[in-house]
Amino acid sequence: MRLLIVEDEREFAETLRRGLVAEGFTADVAHTGREGLWRATEHAYDVVVLDIMLPELSGYEVLKRLRAAENWTPVLMLTAKDGEYDEADAFDLGADDYLSKPFSFVVLIARLRALLRRGAPARPAVLEAGDLRLDPSARTVHRGQKRIELTAREFGLLEFLLRRAGTALSKNEILGHVWDAHYDGDENVVEVYIGYLRRKIDAPFGTHTIETVRGVGYRLVDVTRS
Repeated sequence: MRLLIVEDEREFAETLRRGLVAEGFTADVAHTGREGLWRATEHAYDVVVLDIMLPELSGYEVLKRLRAAENWTPVLMLTAKDGEYDEADAFDLGADDYLSKPFSFVVLIARLRALLRRGAPARPAVLEAGDLRLDPSARTVHRGQKRIELTAREFGLLEFLLRRAGTALSKNEILGHVWDAHYDGDENVVEVYIGYLRRKIDAPFGTHTIETVRGVGYRLVDVTRS
């Protein structure tokens, strides 16, 4: 099984490489995001082990570009940062797994073998409502031919609404799926982000895709331009 390690700490990367080789893997190493992106694009790997903090291009940017290029190689992200938002951002961009340093080498091997058993995932279907299209894997949103740039949170919110198009969703339901099941902040943050989305996916196009359902919450409907 051939792996790519993208890690700027050379001693750590070499320790990982030697350990993986001892476990029967073949492992290449890249020390910058740009080199890692080139290797992952030009060569076939079974899994990419990708650090977030990299010179030239961050791990997030490498992952984003891989998925935009329809490269579905499983990616396990590494970080010295231990934060749920970093983990959420990684998964939002298409990571398959995530480990915080320091970690057990035994756990790393187990995670890698699990990813290898799964293999590269099939590309998810594009979600549509009228001429609004969201591609979960490429992380892109279009209204007709016009590309719309969204933040990670806006993208997650729109994806959730599209997957439940036609269904009235409460703020608590939205918080539990788009933010966190244990989120205990102000639920009006949903209203704020709905406003952000409307200004990007509706207002410039004369559409009204997201409805307010009084006493309940919000509903995404299939509409065409007026």
